[in-house]
Amino acid sequence: MEQLQREVYDFPTAIPLKVIGRNEDEFERFVVGLFRKHVEEPEVEAVFSRPSRGDTYLSVTVTFVARSREHLDSIYQELSSSERVLMVI
Repeated sequence: MEQLQREVYDFPTAIPLKVIGRNEDEFERFVVGLFRKHVEEPEVEAVFSRPSRGDTYLSVTVTFVARSREHLDSIYQELSSSERVLMVI
């Protein structure tokens, strides 16, 4: 049986990714640096950081313009492969 693949997003589109890691060693700057490898300055629409209740962890949400599924997947893969990143949502 042939499966139909339907894309959830209509690219290009703005997508928020939340990256969670330990609140140490300039984690926000590290996350934004990883995004800059893949995304041009005007394509980053917002960066929002929030520490956990105990200040142990930091979530960094970056809203950016993904140009294609491959573009989104490459960013997700790089973030997920970093030892400093605990989770990407």
